Amino acid sequence: MPLFAVICRDHAGKLQTRLDTREKHLAFLKAQPGLKMAGPLIEEGEMRGSLLVVEAEDLTRVKDWAATDPYKAADLFASVEVIEWKKVIG
Repeated sequence: MPLFAVICRDHAGKLQTRLDTREKHLAFLKAQPGLKMAGPLIEEGEMRGSLLVVEAEDLTRVKDWAATDPYKAADLFASVEVIEWKKVIG
């Protein structure tokens, strides 16, 4: 089954939104069967985005899944990119 990278960038100045929504976001991620790894993107020592690697049947499923993330519902993300990714090392 293919892997997909979900790359999310936060709106500027939305750290408090991220912190306020974090528990819901983490609970959401823990309930996802295809999630392989996830974590925040860090800029200048501050969380400003997310990177997730998801195993799924196709790109549409991952896009649909990403659209239901509590961070998305809280309008944290300025952008969300989903692209197929191939693991080579690790």
